[in-house]
Amino acid sequence: MHKKNTSLKKIALPLLSLAMLAGCGTAEKKNEAELWLTMPDKSVAFEKQENFLVKETENLNEITIDTSKTYQEMDGFGYTLTGGSAKHITNMSASAREKLLQELYGTGEGDIGVSYIRISLGASDLDEKLFSYNDLPEGETDENMEKFDLGYDKQYLIPVLQQILKINPDIKILGSPWSPPVWMKDNGDTRGGSLKPEYYPAYAKYFVKYIQEMKANGITIDAVTIQNEPLHPGNNPSLLMPAEAQKEFVRDHLGPEFEKNNIKTKIIVYDHNADRPDYPITILDDPEAAKYIDGSAFHLYGGTVDAVSQVHDAHPNKNLYFTEQWVGAPGDFAKELTWHTENLIIGAPRNWCKTVLEWNLAADENQMPHTDRGGCDRCLGAVTITGDEVTREPAYYIIAHASKFVRPGSVRVDSNMVDGLPNVAYQTPNGNVVAIVQNTSKEDKTVKVNAGEKNAVVALKAGAIATLVLQ
Repeated sequence: MHKKNTSLKKIALPLLSLAMLAGCGTAEKKNEAELWLTMPDKSVAFEKQENFLVKETENLNEITIDTSKTYQEMDGFGYTLTGGSAKHITNMSASAREKLLQELYGTGEGDIGVSYIRISLGASDLDEKLFSYNDLPEGETDENMEKFDLGYDKQYLIPVLQQILKINPDIKILGSPWSPPVWMKDNGDTRGGSLKPEYYPAYAKYFVKYIQEMKANGITIDAVTIQNEPLHPGNNPSLLMPAEAQKEFVRDHLGPEFEKNNIKTKIIVYDHNADRPDYPITILDDPEAAKYIDGSAFHLYGGTVDAVSQVHDAHPNKNLYFTEQWVGAPGDFAKELTWHTENLIIGAPRNWCKTVLEWNLAADENQMPHTDRGGCDRCLGAVTITGDEVTREPAYYIIAHASKFVRPGSVRVDSNMVDGLPNVAYQTPNGNVVAIVQNTSKEDKTVKVNAGEKNAVVALKAGAIATLVLQ
C-alpha cells in the first residue's frame, strides 16, 4: 500500500519560529505569514510551522525586499518527466497513481504545485528503449515526415501527461530531443554524431510534426530546446551540435518552418552547462537567428550559475531557463538539499532564469530504466517508486520549497544578499510576498524580513531552508 504522505504535516518547533513585528500587526489581523521549513538532517522535511513567535534581537540580520524593483516573471518549477518516470507511474494502481500525481501537480493543502514539465522529444537516456518518432530500416529516408509516429510515447508518457493536464490544465511543457532519427545523422547511430546539413529541412519538419501530433493528443508544447546537451555526444542517445550548426538550423530552417506552419511554440537554444555562455550568445548575436528565439537554457554540471547572467547582459530581451540538474543515487540529503537550494532555487532565479527544473521525476529502487552505452545509471528520481510505494527524495523537497508558493506569473523582486543568508524574493499573482531563505552558516540566526508593510522575524537554525509567505 502507498504510505501516507506526512511531508506536509503541521508541527510546532520553538527554535524555528516567526512573528509579525511589533507595530505591524497581530495574529488577529489579515497581515499574516507562513513559514515552511526543511533541515539538512531531515528532522524537519518541508513542514509548516505554527506557534512560532520570536522577538527582535541585537544581532538581527535584515533582508529588505523591494517589490517596486522587479526582474523576470516566473514560468514555474518542476522536473523532467522521462519515459522511465512515466512507465513507473503508469504501473502503479489507479488510486496510487492519482494520489501521487495530485500531490505533485495539484494546488491543494497537501500538494506541492509543480507547474512546469520537461519531456524528451523521442527517447532520453532514462527510457527503457531507444527510439525516435521516425525510425526506418537502414538506407531509407522520410524527408516529408509521412511515417512520423509518436509510437512508444503513446504507451506511457502521453497518458500520464493527459492525466496531469486534468489536474493542472495550465501547466507548461518543454520538449527536448536527445537525438534526431539516426538516418539524419552522419554516424547512423543513436549515440553521438552530427546532424547532416542536407537533413536540416527534414528535421525542422520533424519538430513541427511533433508539436502538431502532441496537440492532437490534447498536449500543448509551450517550448522546445533544439538539443539536450549539444556539447555532450557521449550520452545515449545524444548528438554533437556546435553553436554555428544550431544557429544555421534555427535561422534557416526551424524558425521559418515554425512561421510557415503558424507554430507558436517557443524556440530555446543551448540547453547545456553554464561554463559556455558564449554558445547561446554566439547564436543570439545573429539577428536573423535571434528573431525566432525566445531564449536560452542551462544546466549546471559545469561552470557557476552566475555565468548565466552574462547571456542576459548581452541580450536582455531574451529569456533564460534552468532546465536540468541531477541528484546522484543514493542521495546525500544534506549535501544535495544545501547545494541545490543555494545554486538552483536561489541562484538560478537571481540570475534571471524563469524556470528551475530537476532531473528527473521518478525512478525505481535500482535507478532503472536507463539505456546502455551511456545512459545514467545513478540518477535518483525526485520520488522512488516501488510498486505503489513512494519514497520522497531530495529533489522533491528542493522543488517543493518554491513550486508550492511561487506560482506561475510570480515576479522576482529585489532583495539584498546577507552573508550566510542567500535568498530570493517574489511578488505572487495573489499579492503575497514570498521569500526563500537559506542559512548556510554554522550558527543559528534571527532574520528580519522587511517587505514594506509586510514584515516578519524568523529564527533559523544553521543549515535551515525556509520559505516565508507574507500575506
